[in-house]
Amino acid sequence: MNYVDYFGMKQEPFSNAPVSRFYFNSSQHAEALTRLTYAVDSMKGLALLVGNIGAGKTTLARRMLDALPDDRYEAALLVIIHSGITSGWLLRRVALQLGVQDPATDKLTLLGQLYQRLIQIYESGKKAVVLIDEAQMLQTRELMEELRGLLNLEVPERKLITFVFFGLPEIEQNLLLDPPLAQRVALRVRLSSFDHDATEAYVKHRLRLAGASRMLFDNDAVGALHEFSRGIPRVINTLADNALFEAFLARRQVVDGPLMLQVAANLGVTLQAEAVAAATTEAIRQGGRAELPKKKKLDLAAVDELLTGLQKS
Repeated sequence: MNYVDYFGMKQEPFSNAPVSRFYFNSSQHAEALTRLTYAVDSMKGLALLVGNIGAGKTTLARRMLDALPDDRYEAALLVIIHSGITSGWLLRRVALQLGVQDPATDKLTLLGQLYQRLIQIYESGKKAVVLIDEAQMLQTRELMEELRGLLNLEVPERKLITFVFFGLPEIEQNLLLDPPLAQRVALRVRLSSFDHDATEAYVKHRLRLAGASRMLFDNDAVGALHEFSRGIPRVINTLADNALFEAFLARRQVVDGPLMLQVAANLGVTLQAEAVAAATTEAIRQGGRAELPKKKKLDLAAVDELLTGLQKS
């Protein structure tokens, strides 16, 4: 038996893999998706979504890809997994993602192939959209100039391609390597961390979709989970997953505040641990709730997963 069986669920609720069915449509994610969809529907050319590590950028990129109707868009998701890519590689990859058959190795020939393919997409009544995840990996002026060149492919009525960058905040500085490209950013969206209420709603959402019949974290546990994770979805997942496993090992029916504190300590996440423990102990002694200190420090290292081969099926 594992904790999934123990708690009567069908699957792990807090996996950090980008599972589409677990997408949490928070108010800010819904607004971000609406704004980005407007950008691609209007063929604005270049839109940008910025967020810190673990904020849900990859999940949102996948959600957007799935949400773009096949009969209106020729859409693709390109994940940059290394900062050492060349402009030639990028150009060939974009061409392949958009359906160019046997892309040429010669740049001028390849540009011609890509232009003809974009014209085909345009004439079919569709819009060409390329979502680029981990866009902060685009770190050279050469790459930025190549992207600007692709944005120059247009017809009198509109641009032939729109890019949406999903990246860490440093993408803003990378864009400045080519100021004319930076000036072409038509829309910027920023993802922030969840507040306490959004964190609680997120936890309940994931548990429900995993098959849980009840809330498995008490109020103090949710408060500690929010404070230690700083409302970052990926860190919430890591802490919550470990907490459920520890609850299973201890044969508990619910994760409480002290258990969450223990899990955070085991994972190396600190939040004035001594003060928190003292406050929690005192609250338990008095039969009340722990009040977590406001100042906190997050030591848990979270690294973006390297995802490859993500294409719309």
